[in-house]
Amino acid sequence: MARMLFHTVAAASLQVAGIRSRTRKIAVLADILRQAGPDEVEIAATYLGGSLRQRRTGVGWRSLRELPEPAAVPSLTVGDVDAALQRLADLSGAGSQALRAEGVRALFGSATAEEQAYLARLITGEVRQGALDGVLIEAVAVASGVHSALVRRAAMLAGSTTAIASAALTGGERALAALDVQVGRPVRPMLAASASDVGAAMSKLGGEPVAVEAKLDGIRIQVHKSAEGVRVFTRSLDDVTERLPGVVRAAGEIDATSVILDGEALALGTDGRPRPFQETAAAGASHVPVPEGELTPRFFDVLFLDGEPLIDRPLTERAELLAARAPVRFVIERTITDQPFVAEAFNQHVLSQGHEGVVVKSLSGTYAAGRRGGAWLKVKPVHTLDLVVLAVEWGSGRRRGMLSNIHLGARDGRGGWVMLGKTFKGMTDAMLAWQTERFLALETRRDDYTVYVRPEQVVEVAFDGLQRSTRYPGGWALRFARVVRYRDDMDAAAANTIADVAEIAALR
Repeated sequence: MARMLFHTVAAASLQVAGIRSRTRKIAVLADILRQAGPDEVEIAATYLGGSLRQRRTGVGWRSLRELPEPAAVPSLTVGDVDAALQRLADLSGAGSQALRAEGVRALFGSATAEEQAYLARLITGEVRQGALDGVLIEAVAVASGVHSALVRRAAMLAGSTTAIASAALTGGERALAALDVQVGRPVRPMLAASASDVGAAMSKLGGEPVAVEAKLDGIRIQVHKSAEGVRVFTRSLDDVTERLPGVVRAAGEIDATSVILDGEALALGTDGRPRPFQETAAAGASHVPVPEGELTPRFFDVLFLDGEPLIDRPLTERAELLAARAPVRFVIERTITDQPFVAEAFNQHVLSQGHEGVVVKSLSGTYAAGRRGGAWLKVKPVHTLDLVVLAVEWGSGRRRGMLSNIHLGARDGRGGWVMLGKTFKGMTDAMLAWQTERFLALETRRDDYTVYVRPEQVVEVAFDGLQRSTRYPGGWALRFARVVRYRDDMDAAAANTIADVAEIAALR
């Protein structure tokens, strides 16, 4: 059987990027999946989805700035590329940097110019073809002849669409139907959509009684407990068991032989209030657990209990089972009500404790793993500041040639500026084109990556919160900042000050 050329996938990705029709995108991707051999389907699906099977390769943009001469004709197969990338990912220790550089040259030297460009985008996560996971799910369904609902369910239970692509194309409906929730294999977490306020959330859910839960500023965890032990996974399905001994100990107190729990882990102070998010993030990221940095779990759902999957049960049943089996100190705080004023009072109570807000949940809702469904609606205050752009970085990938990542500054009260962070979120194509022209006109100097500008342009920025920062002289950095609009109606002298930022921080 002929092996699938990497060029076939690269060309398909380029074709899909130029197609506006979702249906046509699906058709092109499905055609490529049908051409792949049984051992190539997962690789091809991963590349078509814009990612790699290797979570890390050790190769970044700087390693790809000077590539060897491209090959004249395509010869690399998808299997060749996957194997080469795996060898790069496995390198470690003394001499690995030189070996990795040699491996990169060998791989890219075997690729055509078109393949080099696509491979570079895959490695750096810069594939922009409009083929998001939902499109890939539909493509797998079309290629295999299996209903998309079954493909979607199988993907959520297996943790990814690419993981079940081969089963769908080789085993069809029977192979996918055999998949179910399994302890030890993480499932995609259910996500919440957004609502502007508690009343709007309750209205969207039909005005019926709802569960209103505290929304914690922690890291999402999924805890699997069985006779073999406890495993802890993150939202991205990384295994972080060794990093979270406090969570492992808490799982030992759950009254169950086998269980899958969904929740958050966060750092708490001696007063029970949440510590700054960066302390939670640092503890979760550390490879050497430190007792003082241990995180405390708060569980809000149970997906599997003593041999029985629960994701198709309504939230009322799942919540009752969780409350019956878990110590109350490890269960999220929640209230049940059909009265907006009661829900808002609970929201204010949660905010006063230093948490993010609330999640309003349908009591009849099932666990729609991997989806941002309408059964969960998060409500949290959104802060905005009018800041001034201090510098802008050149974009990469689809934004190459445009000024993209803006440096944000607040007035320091003495005629100067204090940087609070950077963002490239919230920018439309039209905005990118405008700001490239605008900031080049304000340029004062530049280096290889950054254009520094006169502090004249005001931008309204929304953000979810603040965190302590030793990187910036003001001591604060914005969390999840995104551009709302540029304020041509405001002079830089009217922008917010670092004192305004400190006031917002004090409200937490």
